[in-house]
Amino acid sequence: MLSTRELSNAINAKLWFQENIVFFLRPAEIIRQYQPTNLRADFIAGLTVAVVMLPQAIAYALIAELPAEVGLYSAIVAAIVGALWGSSFHLHTGPTNAASLLVLSTLLPVVSAGTSEYIAAAALMAVIVGVTRLLMGLAHLGVLVNFVSDSVIIGFTAGAGILISANQLRHLLHLPIESTPRFVETVIAIANNLSATHVPTLLLGIITIVTILLIRRVKPSWPATFIGMVTTSLLVGLFHLDQYDVIVLGELPRNLPPFAVPPLFNLALLEQVAIGSFAVSMIGLAEATSITRSIAARTGQQLDSNQEFVGQGLANIAVGFFSGYPCSGSFARSSVNHNAGARTPLAAVFSSIFAMLALLLFAPYAAYLPRTALAGVLMVTAYRMVDRKEMRRIWNASSGDSSIMVATLLATLFLPLQFAVLAGIIVSIVRFLVKTSTPRVNSVVPTKDFLSFQRVRQHPVCPQLGIVEISGSLYFGAAQHVEKTIRRNLTKHPEQQFLMLRMHLVDHCDVSGIHMLESVVRIYRQRNGDVFISGARGLLREQMRTFGFEQYLGRNHFQTRPESISHLFHRVLEPSVCIYECEARVFAECQALPKQLYNEPQTGIQNVPEHDLESLYPNELKAHIENGFLILVDVREPAEFRKGHIPDAQSIPLRLVRQRGLELPTDRPIIIVCRIGRRSRLGANILKDMGYKRVYNLEGGTLAWEAAGYPLVITR
Repeated sequence: MLSTRELSNAINAKLWFQENIVFFLRPAEIIRQYQPTNLRADFIAGLTVAVVMLPQAIAYALIAELPAEVGLYSAIVAAIVGALWGSSFHLHTGPTNAASLLVLSTLLPVVSAGTSEYIAAAALMAVIVGVTRLLMGLAHLGVLVNFVSDSVIIGFTAGAGILISANQLRHLLHLPIESTPRFVETVIAIANNLSATHVPTLLLGIITIVTILLIRRVKPSWPATFIGMVTTSLLVGLFHLDQYDVIVLGELPRNLPPFAVPPLFNLALLEQVAIGSFAVSMIGLAEATSITRSIAARTGQQLDSNQEFVGQGLANIAVGFFSGYPCSGSFARSSVNHNAGARTPLAAVFSSIFAMLALLLFAPYAAYLPRTALAGVLMVTAYRMVDRKEMRRIWNASSGDSSIMVATLLATLFLPLQFAVLAGIIVSIVRFLVKTSTPRVNSVVPTKDFLSFQRVRQHPVCPQLGIVEISGSLYFGAAQHVEKTIRRNLTKHPEQQFLMLRMHLVDHCDVSGIHMLESVVRIYRQRNGDVFISGARGLLREQMRTFGFEQYLGRNHFQTRPESISHLFHRVLEPSVCIYECEARVFAECQALPKQLYNEPQTGIQNVPEHDLESLYPNELKAHIENGFLILVDVREPAEFRKGHIPDAQSIPLRLVRQRGLELPTDRPIIIVCRIGRRSRLGANILKDMGYKRVYNLEGGTLAWEAAGYPLVITR
């Protein structure tokens, strides 16, 4: 018999297996849903992408100091696996600029470029990248890629473009310089060797660049890169320029991607390439996610980021075992795929088939492809990687994003590349944490039209009620900031006994947030005040109920937004403060109240001395009323009196007590009433000061009377 814990673990394992097995069945779903009507469109799109894919795969492999065929093997394998196990219909997976540069930066300090060990290490990186992405997909961690901000991607891509340009200058000029991912060393070496520039090589590179730029301007739909490379290859073949020291690519092997097991058990090598592999994983996933979202916004396709992670992971694992190196989604090829009319992932599969055919049929002709032409292609690509328009937009819009962008760009140029990427990611996460831990907490008052709220700034505030609006999550990182801001507001307005928290923009509250709210409530209740919450939505209210905060605060302290001010004004706040102490008319409900400030002589209530007063409670007053031998005076304003007063009470507003008090008889007890007992206490002191002996105050006012279950009389 299995124990309860073992049975629970077995059930959880079964559920996990059932939930994740669907990721691996994606190809069957694609084939089952495939419509024959899509075949022609996918076929044409595949052919179009293959024309772009071939020169890019070769060029990007050379960025990483890998043989051209490694780039082709990677492109062929990754495109098939990434398409069949991915989520997007249009994402095209294969070698990219960023991945190639990161591979170069990671491997050069570890293994000598051009050796078989270097190629094996690149394949090992691909497997590590693939396993990382696959595990993230199976763990449903697709959301983690959101922590790589766009400003990191923009900054890294711009820096990578500059690095690629610097590295390719040595091939464009045919300079005897060793490859290095360090920007400063590369620039210094080029400057010191400029006199060794090989003019024929430079001219061929310039011809390639000019050809590409002209075709893109005149005929944007033509494969400019492919035409530029063919043009310079023809020049080399016709004029035998390879005999004049022009370096050519050399004949490519005419075979399919060969199977080879990377050095998976070389622990020393694993340790040395781990950080770089993680950087490739994160940057590649961020690129793939942004590409798929961009295209899906135009097509309306619903994406599954976890499925995409699985696809990218399996693609890199497959590439690692078929003589390739780390790959990711390519924005250029994905855009071509979409614009060429691809309808399903099979378009990417067709592009791989065409690339394999080209490799088998035309590999010998690569012997005429000059290395400088590939450098020219990469120089054009690198120039386009610096997205100046988006960089200006970020610079002008956000100081935080622009600082991350600039920091990542500079780190890309002057730090080891893998650390630059991780630094950018860490800065993004830190900025996110700082931003979420300091949600907007503003003291607000109604606008002039009373339809919304505005920050206090120079506007008058209510002397009784503070209103604080919170925007963000009340989690452990933000709780202290929110409490400090509320305390600061209370210090600034110590006379405010009551606080209303507007929380319609709060989406989450954890136990730390609850403890913070309880602390705020205690502070106000110790001051004989209270706290009310306005606009708490369903999930937040449920969290407060679960933690017991709703019971602690009291259900009647939760208000809906449209009614919150009105409820507090009529049921909680003391109107005497509004009438006799406050010059402002902050709320709509204040507008109809008369203003008779204490410091105005005509009120007769300034500098009233305190007397020893006796109080009555509602049940005692009820007994006196039944005996009938008393005078009951309501000192609220006439409008308040008409809305509800104790039976047999007469209305004498507080401002008129000294004047009309002389009319009251002296042979009966006088009970003074207001809404909560504040004005009635002042009125009773006035009558005591005038010589009346038997004057009593109703403790708690009409609210206490009503709470005791006794009726109020409404007059029209």
